[in-house]
Amino acid sequence: MSTQKIFKSLRKAFPLNPSCKSNQEIAENISKTLISTTSFKLPRITSTSFTHLNSHITHLVLSDLRLSIRSCLYFFNYLKQNHAITSQKPDLQAHLTLICRLFKARKFAEARNFLDSSVVDDNVRCPVPVITTMVESLCNETKVTTKLFDMLFRVYSDNRMLKEALGVFDYMKNKGLEFDERSCIVYLLALRNSNQVDSLLKFFHQMVESGVKITVYSMTIAIEVLCREGNTKRARELMDEMIANRGVKPNTFTYNSLIKAYLKRQDFLGVNEILNLMNIDGVSHNAATYALLIDGYSSSGNIKEAERVFGEMHGKGIEPDVQVYTSMISWHSKWGNMKKAFSLFDELITIGIMPNAHTYGALINGLCKSGQMETVDILVNEMQSKGIDLNEVIFNTIVDGYCKIGMINDALKLQEIMEKKGSRADVFFYNTIASGLCKLNHFNAAKRFLFTMVEKGVSPNVVSYTTLITIYCKESNLLEAKRLFKEMECKGHMPSTVTYNSLIDGYSKKENMKEAHNLRVTMEERGLMPDVYTYTTLIHGDCVVGKVDEALKLFNEMTERRLAPNLITYTAMISGLSKEGRMHEAFRLYDEMIKDGLTPDDTVYSSLVESLHSS
Repeated sequence: MSTQKIFKSLRKAFPLNPSCKSNQEIAENISKTLISTTSFKLPRITSTSFTHLNSHITHLVLSDLRLSIRSCLYFFNYLKQNHAITSQKPDLQAHLTLICRLFKARKFAEARNFLDSSVVDDNVRCPVPVITTMVESLCNETKVTTKLFDMLFRVYSDNRMLKEALGVFDYMKNKGLEFDERSCIVYLLALRNSNQVDSLLKFFHQMVESGVKITVYSMTIAIEVLCREGNTKRARELMDEMIANRGVKPNTFTYNSLIKAYLKRQDFLGVNEILNLMNIDGVSHNAATYALLIDGYSSSGNIKEAERVFGEMHGKGIEPDVQVYTSMISWHSKWGNMKKAFSLFDELITIGIMPNAHTYGALINGLCKSGQMETVDILVNEMQSKGIDLNEVIFNTIVDGYCKIGMINDALKLQEIMEKKGSRADVFFYNTIASGLCKLNHFNAAKRFLFTMVEKGVSPNVVSYTTLITIYCKESNLLEAKRLFKEMECKGHMPSTVTYNSLIDGYSKKENMKEAHNLRVTMEERGLMPDVYTYTTLIHGDCVVGKVDEALKLFNEMTERRLAPNLITYTAMISGLSKEGRMHEAFRLYDEMIKDGLTPDDTVYSSLVESLHSS
């Protein structure tokens, strides 16, 4: 039948004065037209013939079992797409009527699409109780409604409509309908991805209480979340409960979650317990297990154990991937073993694994720490020849490397190259350059550089403020230093121990020890503990102004707080005691100093000689 003939037939079904026909009659006429239709092309017309179509008629047509699914879909889409012809869009009842037909015809993919649109469309979406009531009125086949509600539960979960999803779950539980654990897993994952930890754990227990079949997959999600929260004790308890009561056996992924959590806390006893359980249960380690162990042992400084695990991985025929090699290279670089780091890098290339930016970054970091900037340049050229660009981390690492050895101009040239590539320098870059200039005693240049940073729209952070405060303190401009200190607090930047130390040093050099000690009290009140530098500065200042007994109290307090005095601390204290002719105390500290493994310098010897002349 042609499109024009279809339209003529539909006009008969929708008379201009529909009151002369009942809903049943109109629906019957539409059904007959659709049954006789062989062509399903939507007519392009603008008639007002369908303006009196209502929800009841739509439902009657869609629920007519004489119509094929194809005819129902044609009619539904016709109404949905031709707004100019009819104001009656498919409502919730139309959606659910069609969905029930699709379920009965086992066309689940199409049913899923319509369910998805019904929950996200503002014109169709309704509360869960409305949907459940309507489905009950449309279909009395338990098997069909169970599958429909299970899919609805999953659709809500996928769309992060978690409250509605739980409403469907509660309805199914109250009606005694069977749950599909896979749908429950979808909901658990949605809760996990939304970081709703408490809700996830509560729902998991609901699953257990409701008799849902618990598999290792749902159990692992719950355990992973507990581990991520650092609650390894409860994670272990849950695993033991599921093994004992449900016969659920953990798999590699379950155990990996626990290993990761224990490694994060550097609880190697816990790690070993899990590894023993894996051996007892016959659960094999996978590449992720070895990667976790290698990174965990390396980060704690136990490179030897990391090497053993790396060797075991090879021995069991599990090929390390680029992540494992990068981890090994990274930690060897950090611990200064560049020979081994490059050996691993060569091995990686030999077996055909392509290094990534992180791999090169690990090597570059180690080289920068040891000042091997020429080798860094070679690596940068190599990685760029392979199409691997410098990322922000590598860029800042190289800048820091140049600054550490005083090559500020080279760092600035690198900035120019990065800016040409469209990369904008961040606060870390400016802080690093300013710090490098300070090490060269180019304080004015450092200040100008940080002022330029602000002019370019980069906001200063704690390090930026601390650098400026340190500069002004060295220039004896304590007024400006204190102004910046107040400004950083007003802008929400919490001063660090280094910030306080700079001010304490500034006031000590001005022999204003009262203000220096007040700053020490303030920092402690704000939860910042004085470090060796803080104590050394105060001890030196007190000794300079002749308050040697106050300095000695601070020196003894360091020991009480388990802070080890360094060479400068001992030198300041010995010098202070020597000037007052307290020879015996000065020599006692000298003996302590030697015992602590510190080598006295000329200043110490000069002070001791002075104490002999003063006594």
